[in-house]
Amino acid sequence: MSAEPGGGYLTISDALTALRAGETTAAALMESAISAADAHNSALGIYMSRFDATALEAAYEADTAYATGDPVGALAGIPLGIKDIITSTEGPTTAQSLVHDSSWGDQLDAPVVARLRAAGGLITGKTTTMEFATGVPDLTKPFPVPRNPWNLENWTGGSSSGTGNGVAAGAFLGGLGTDTGGSIRMPAAFCGISGIKATFGRVPKSGCVPLGYSLDHIGPMARSAMDCAIMLSALAGYDASDPTTVEEPVPDYTLALGGDLAGLRIGVDSLQRFVVDGDSAVAERFEKAIESMVALGATIVPVSLPYYREVAAAARITSRSEAFAYHALDMQTRWDEYFAATRQGVGSSPFNTGADYVQAQRVRRVGQKAMAELFSTVDIILTPMASTEAPTIGSLAKSFGDRFALVHAAYWNGLGNPALSVPMGAGETGLPLGLQVIGKPFDEATVLKVGDAFQQITDFHLAVAPMISGTTTGFAVAAA
Repeated sequence: MSAEPGGGYLTISDALTALRAGETTAAALMESAISAADAHNSALGIYMSRFDATALEAAYEADTAYATGDPVGALAGIPLGIKDIITSTEGPTTAQSLVHDSSWGDQLDAPVVARLRAAGGLITGKTTTMEFATGVPDLTKPFPVPRNPWNLENWTGGSSSGTGNGVAAGAFLGGLGTDTGGSIRMPAAFCGISGIKATFGRVPKSGCVPLGYSLDHIGPMARSAMDCAIMLSALAGYDASDPTTVEEPVPDYTLALGGDLAGLRIGVDSLQRFVVDGDSAVAERFEKAIESMVALGATIVPVSLPYYREVAAAARITSRSEAFAYHALDMQTRWDEYFAATRQGVGSSPFNTGADYVQAQRVRRVGQKAMAELFSTVDIILTPMASTEAPTIGSLAKSFGDRFALVHAAYWNGLGNPALSVPMGAGETGLPLGLQVIGKPFDEATVLKVGDAFQQITDFHLAVAPMISGTTTGFAVAAA
């Protein structure tokens, strides 16, 4: 098993194995999580609020069920963090904003939180984000600034920042993020963990403060693709409270996992033609990842993502326009209370016309048709998750717009395909880099299978940041 410094576990799957074997208890896992949060929350800015007492109470209940042989859920006894734009019964949903009414949602569990709780998950607290899940930190506002456990001068990525660094720090074993333009996959890549945005409509998003109505996704973040599969099996499925969810059968995603990729056709696009001043290590790490897929039996097919710039631009226009529809009144009356980055991003939306929005939707439809044609020739697509390491926090205000162009995420929100980020090694300065695995709509099973197979022959996802462990496990590649 993968041991975390301090006697805990790195992965949900390992912790579940230990729980079922009686080698640990839910209370011990929760106490380890509390210790990690006590040690690292102040420096890393993981939590907006913590629910230690109620999570420990739930842990004792899980231990009783394990001890008596009562049926337990698939996540029984596992500490989980919830991004603070998703409602839960334990406390307010702040959206990390002075503008937002924290009583929004009436403190009910969002469907995704209810499903994790029903599966036995321990809700440890609400994790930091960017204001309304957009932009970058604003150091002038009275909120924690999420920092990267690999280097405190660097950002976690956003906007699921606290879930990303919380998993990396051992404050919980998994958690919920949201993804409108990469907000699960970016912090997963920058913090050295795994995270998946499932197909649009696969996971209900009611009970989540909206950003882009036609782009928002809720999804799992954890150490491994296996962990994401366990969580997604609990999260996915139709819910009447969210009209965008679909009545598509939900498989047990863990059953699809396995190391053999024989016969799988993997389309590869490095996206280098769109990269200016990226991290020089990305191309090498990406090539090594492709070699790993070949070793696992896959056939590599060079591809070129259709309408890449156009679809990514359409996703940005859509996101800002839909966000402004939600914020228009508050922006007229409470402008100064918003983060500077929110004002710059969402506040610029009035410069997009109704015609721009309509054209953006037309571009998305054209892109979806072209992508469906491409997926008739391949089963999976691989790209780098980003062509950059995590930027420094000091650089965000003046240059993150340029760096964000090196994050290859928004395109897939525009199209709605499932996309997973898994670690693929270190960049120029030793910070994590991510590999992005994309599939056909509602084929998360194959996406997770590829991510899991890669992680069976690598240990990038098990590397522990030096500030957490006092030493690093490195980025060695195991024999195929």
